[in-house]
Amino acid sequence: MSNEAILETVRETMLDVFDLDDLQISDKTTAKDVADWDSLSHIRLVVAIEKHYKIRFTTAEIESFDNVGAMVRCIAAKTAA
Repeated sequence: MSNEAILETVRETMLDVFDLDDLQISDKTTAKDVADWDSLSHIRLVVAIEKHYKIRFTTAEIESFDNVGAMVRCIAAKTAA
């Protein structure tokens, strides 16, 4: 799966988790860029992504997500077959 496809899935998941109608994101998007992205919604986002991709992030991986791109790259690495 390409990083672009993963990014689109993450965007759709974010729309659902943050209860937004529209959201433009890029690899450089951070929590500061999204009004409703707080610590609780971050946990909900991580859980939703883990469920969707049937993966588990380690605590160290979650702490390393300084932007959406870091999360996308981690998902890509975990789902590579």
